[in-house]
Amino acid sequence: MRDRLGLTGIAGVVLLVVGLAVVAYKSPLVAGGLGLTILGLLALLKGVIDSAMAAMGMGGMF
Repeated sequence: MRDRLGLTGIAGVVLLVVGLAVVAYKSPLVAGGLGLTILGLLALLKGVIDSAMAAMGMGGMF
């Protein structure tokens, strides 16, 4: 995982999880909504990256 994300990416994931845990401590319902929003944004980002890679002729790389 470290090869694909790098140290900055791993730090970002850790901060994301810690931030979600802080919100969940105070309000689990809001944390659930934030978690779903984050997953939706990640799915959207993957779709955009896949489309861009396919447009450049590198569709099978991911």
